[in-house]
Amino acid sequence: MSFPPSATPLDDAQRVLCVFAHPDDIDFGAAGTVARWVDAGLEVAYLLVTRGDAGGFDDTPREQMPVLREAEQRAAAAAVGVKQVEFLDGYRDGILTPTIGLRRDITAAIRRFRPDRVLTNSPLRRWDRIAGPSHPDHLAAGEATTCAVYPDARNPFTFTDIGLEPWTVREIWYSGGPSPDHVVDITDTFPRKLAALRAHVSQTSHLADLEGMLTARLTVAAEAGGLPAGRLAEAFSVFSTA
Repeated sequence: MSFPPSATPLDDAQRVLCVFAHPDDIDFGAAGTVARWVDAGLEVAYLLVTRGDAGGFDDTPREQMPVLREAEQRAAAAAVGVKQVEFLDGYRDGILTPTIGLRRDITAAIRRFRPDRVLTNSPLRRWDRIAGPSHPDHLAAGEATTCAVYPDARNPFTFTDIGLEPWTVREIWYSGGPSPDHVVDITDTFPRKLAALRAHVSQTSHLADLEGMLTARLTVAAEAGGLPAGRLAEAFSVFSTA
């Protein structure tokens, strides 16, 4: 299963909410694009569902990992100019499911921030890269966020107890899904993406050539999107929610 062709993105979006499963998901998939949005004057906020307590590649005590990864994500956000970073409580890395409770919490965030656009993990598995993009937590976060965008956040009769007015998100972008066809040239913002990912020390310091790995992946995305040689790109699937 794949996504249908992307819609033409909104040309008047002012506010973007990025909802992802783990610290570093945004930065691996979309930090260059986020930096471009910030440069264009859009207000961007992050909502992380977990604090990445099951992450890491060394013997860091498990109880320290959530605190460490939250700090890393805040530093990474600062590298691309994002000031608002929130974390949900009560959701564990590695066992995330798209529960009604998660939908409710994401709905509350949408109604508070009132974004025109939501960027999130893909709810569809990518079979050519089952490791990484197709992590079950990513799929769960994408599914719960999609349900929060429609119908939950806009429905005045859903989650009435949270005390927030309904809000209609006009557009949703998926990162990490199958056959992404909307390409964003991030050549100029790549240094900030790299800085953001290097801020995730617990997740990237073991990689011998992070810059080379990223450049290779982003070059493939740029070439697939028809960009000139030497350009770097991130790719998404984009849909209107009307």
